[in-house]
Amino acid sequence: MTEYTPTTAQAWWLLVAAGLLEVAWAVGLKYTGGFSRPLPTALVIAGALTSFALLAVAMKTLPVGTAYAVWVGIGAAGAALLGIVLFGEAATAARLGCVLLIVAGVVGLKLVES
Repeated sequence: MTEYTPTTAQAWWLLVAAGLLEVAWAVGLKYTGGFSRPLPTALVIAGALTSFALLAVAMKTLPVGTAYAVWVGIGAAGAALLGIVLFGEAATAARLGCVLLIVAGVVGLKLVES
């Protein structure tokens, strides 16, 4: 059996998928009730494991620093935005500006990696 190593383009798509799953499991933690609710807990664990697995495969091709920073950036920005939308967290100009800085950093890493 041969080991799968993604192309650079495939690795970036896997990384985006891993980041979006990070958003899902991070937001999902809010619904686990401190891991006292079985179904949300199982979904969060499955999402986290899948996110880690996709990140690991993407890192076969992409540099670790870039891949990890992009993964965290997608997760942080996505969780902050969903916190605003789903949970009524503060949407101040400063907070949104900081989210934009995270997005700019992620885009910048992608651009310098190409």
